[in-house]
Amino acid sequence: MEKIEGLKIGKKLNEGKTKEVYELLDSPGQVLIKSKDQITAGNAARKDQMVGKAAISTKTTVSVFKLLQDAGIKTAFEMQCGETAFVAANCHMIPIEWVCRRVATGSFLKRNPGVKEGFKFLPPKMEMFLKDDANNDPQWSEEQVIEALFNCGGLQIERCEVDIMNRTTLAVFEILEKAWATQDCTLVDMKVEFGVCAGTKEILLADVIDNDSWRLWPSGDRSLQKDKQVYRDLKEVTPEALQIVKRNFEWVADKVQNLLVTKTSVRVVVIMGSRSDLGHSQKIKQACANYGIPCELRISSAHKATDETLKIKAEYE
Repeated sequence: MEKIEGLKIGKKLNEGKTKEVYELLDSPGQVLIKSKDQITAGNAARKDQMVGKAAISTKTTVSVFKLLQDAGIKTAFEMQCGETAFVAANCHMIPIEWVCRRVATGSFLKRNPGVKEGFKFLPPKMEMFLKDDANNDPQWSEEQVIEALFNCGGLQIERCEVDIMNRTTLAVFEILEKAWATQDCTLVDMKVEFGVCAGTKEILLADVIDNDSWRLWPSGDRSLQKDKQVYRDLKEVTPEALQIVKRNFEWVADKVQNLLVTKTSVRVVVIMGSRSDLGHSQKIKQACANYGIPCELRISSAHKATDETLKIKAEYE
């Protein structure tokens, strides 16, 4: 592990297929998560070195976590350190992978014969998988997760904790789905993981969210997919094929930067029946301002001046 200025890095705490976790000697409540230049598929049945992947994946993860934090999601992410690592809260990971799907594809079709690819889930479909490489990460139900009586960092995982992760996964998906839609890109599905913060015992969105974590179809077209599925689908891994995969990862990392740029495409218009509603409407306007959303106040009685009210409404359509 190379030195990172300003950090005293201790022993390696954990190592996965695409990242390493190190203790920070001066910050016992935090860890350093460092990405690798390795890409894998099928529980590492296929694995290759892709030079530059660590920096690309870190760039993507950091941007996504910043976006989610701005939206009010509690995450373990603290700050980026160099091109290939970031500091995060030290978490005891919950051994469940949460998957949220908008479109039926991939493994869902194999597990659910008769469902056609492209079937749209309304609301999004939630699934859980036990992280168990030896048994190919079997699908679990909520009841199985609750009955497993996981104790992670002193926190018993019961129905309340499962509900928190369920709701958070859905919120994360919907936030990112809307963000990717601004880039004319469909977020098809994604996976996330959670951990229990060693210091606060809170459940936090943890691990990483990068181009290994989702399926992305520009313009909703699978043939244009930009995620790791391109690597999974390779009949033969060649240097040329890996360059195509790398360019896709770079495309995603660059597009994610656009998601962080505030684009005011939303506004609120409050039409009051009379000036007596002004006090309450001002509170609505202030609440919108707290989220950076412009709000206009107009006065028109839909009962007494229906045509005028409809004209005002038409101005904003």
